[in-house]
Amino acid sequence: MTQLQRGVFLDLSTVDRDDLDLTELRACLPDWTFHDRTRPDERAERIADAQVVITNKVELDADVLAAAPRLRLVCAAATGVNNIDVVAARRLGMVVSNARDYATDSVVQHVFALLLTLVTRLDAYRADIRAGRWSASDQFCLLDHPIGTLAGMRLGIIGWGVLGQATARVAEAFGMEVLVAESQDPARTAQKDRVPLDRLLCQCDVISLHCPLTPATRHLINDAALQRMRPGSLLLNTARGGLVDPDALARHLRSGPLGGAGIDVLEPEPPPADHPLLADDIPNLVLTPHTAWAARSARQRVIDEVTANIRGFASGQPRNVVE
Repeated sequence: MTQLQRGVFLDLSTVDRDDLDLTELRACLPDWTFHDRTRPDERAERIADAQVVITNKVELDADVLAAAPRLRLVCAAATGVNNIDVVAARRLGMVVSNARDYATDSVVQHVFALLLTLVTRLDAYRADIRAGRWSASDQFCLLDHPIGTLAGMRLGIIGWGVLGQATARVAEAFGMEVLVAESQDPARTAQKDRVPLDRLLCQCDVISLHCPLTPATRHLINDAALQRMRPGSLLLNTARGGLVDPDALARHLRSGPLGGAGIDVLEPEPPPADHPLLADDIPNLVLTPHTAWAARSARQRVIDEVTANIRGFASGQPRNVVE
């Protein structure tokens, strides 16, 4: 058993909008401080006497961690830990735990919300209605934008973890054929029943990204990859913004033959006003503000997972440890 007293949550407002139950989290330590957000210059002071720190997006680098001599456990209120110097934490004797598989339902639902919006041309038809074109029509419906069906389409999945596999199951229910890309981890050998990336890109009607952002996957979807994609095909990214070269994607959407893109993540976030994918002249782009993960039920599960991580560590059985 490890006696833990003081905990600090650095950016609670990135998870909770006063709609979550924090009762169990508050009860797992006797002394808590919850901050809605934390600026870079506030980090060291706020964690100086903490034994447990929770962060969603606040960066904890080696210098900040070294300034917290009592810190024992760093909890990511997310799966990704790219904002935490895990190597430095380990060197300082700290455990880093993350939250896993909390947003599967929410993310997969969002993947298909983006895909169906593109395939049914939902935004174009809604714009027509707002412009009065349905009311002015000489027939009962509008048929100005070609509508596709998911059945019979081929979906290429890049990243065969929990999210990729869950996306595949829903795709098959829609009657889609699923292909899976070989791992982009250079340390892995070729895998049976996987498709090399170059071949996947040119064989699929839809490409959906579910892989982590690593040096090997940064700008995985670049100009060359987009050129390999089928004319009229669609790109979906609910994983990490850095997987896609935004300038290349903007060019290909403007000039074709790419059919469209559904994007939930950009780099950096929040994006600057002049980000290439925020331009208002890009056709067939459905852009959402990193909300695929954000269903209330998913955000509650993040809190529950973090609570379980703290209790596990205190009982001498750390869980979800990031190596």
